[in-house]
Amino acid sequence: MKKVITYGTFDLLHKGHINLLKRAKDLGDYLIVAISTDQFNALKNKEAYHDYESRKLIVEAIRYVDKVIPEKDWEQKLADVSKYNVDIFVMGDDWEGEFDFLKESCEVVYLPRTSGISTSKIKSELFKNESL
Repeated sequence: MKKVITYGTFDLLHKGHINLLKRAKDLGDYLIVAISTDQFNALKNKEAYHDYESRKLIVEAIRYVDKVIPEKDWEQKLADVSKYNVDIFVMGDDWEGEFDFLKESCEVVYLPRTSGISTSKIKSELFKNESL
């Protein structure tokens, strides 16, 4: 069985998230999704609309996802690859090169983002409309 892992906040779920998860799952047989915890987001100065447990519940309901784990810090990726016997590490191509250090332990794939959509864009448009 070929295992794939990806990481993210997965807040305000949109078609870009679904496309990424589908393409990640297409690379293997078992998809693990590590979701940033609220504490880790705070360390990154990032605020999610939904709390970790809500985001976990939503992502677990996606048919491409086999397992959801918490992402607690930047350093856990190498440990996760080993712990879960991961064959392929997947991230969006805006992270190109950032995780190449994992190539000694697994294949690293950077997938193109879905154009025209992002959580940042959604939040920006929502806040713009709120101020009208």
